[in-house]
Amino acid sequence: MSNRDQFSVEIDGWSHGDPIPAKFAFGKPGNDGPFATSDNLSPAIRWSNPPVGTRSFAIICHDPDVPSVGDDVNLQGKTVPADLPRVPFFHWVLVDIPVGVSAMDQGAAADGVTARGKAVGRTAHGVAGANDYTGWFAGDPDMEGTYGGYDGPCPPWNDSIVHHYHFTVYALDVPSLGLQDGFTGPDALAAIEGHVLASASYMGTYSMNPAVPA
Repeated sequence: MSNRDQFSVEIDGWSHGDPIPAKFAFGKPGNDGPFATSDNLSPAIRWSNPPVGTRSFAIICHDPDVPSVGDDVNLQGKTVPADLPRVPFFHWVLVDIPVGVSAMDQGAAADGVTARGKAVGRTAHGVAGANDYTGWFAGDPDMEGTYGGYDGPCPPWNDSIVHHYHFTVYALDVPSLGLQDGFTGPDALAAIEGHVLASASYMGTYSMNPAVPA
C-alpha cells in the first residue's frame, strides 16, 4: 500500500455514509412548518497519513444533488422530481491549511446560522472561500451577503431524493494556492488541479422531506 493510499479522513458525529445529525445542518424540519434554522455546527474533522511532500491541505464539502432548476423548490403542493438534472452546491471551501494542521474542532468553521454570512479570507486554520449560500441568498434583503466558512445542509423540504454531502480533504504539493478573497468551490478545484498528492472523502446524507428519510 502506498502512502497515497493511507491518507484518510474522519468526521465525528456520524458514521461514513449515514444520515448527518441536524445539529450540523443549516436547516431542519420545523415544529410549525416544513423549515426551521438549525444549529449549523461545522463537524469535528481530522485527517492522517498525508503523503511525503505534502505542503498544505484543502477541505471542500459539496452536495452533488441540488436541483438544476428551482421552479418547484420549497413550494407547497409541489415536489422536486427525482429525474430533474442535478448540480453541485459547495458548503465549505477552505484552502492553504498549514501542513502542521491535521484536525479542526466542532464549531471551528461555523457555530449557528449567521444572517448575511461570515467573513472570507484568512482564518486560524487556513483561507476560507465563499460557499454557495452566497448565490442562493442573493437578492434576499434579510440574508444577502458573502457566506464564508462552513454552512451545512439545507436541501429543499419538498425534494424527492436524499442529498449526499461529500467532505473531501486534499493533500497538496504547494503551501498556498494564491487564491483571491471570495474564491468559490470551482475556483479552488481549478487551482488544485495538478497539485493533489492524495485525497480522502467522508460522506453523509440529509433530507428535510419527511417522506424521504435520509
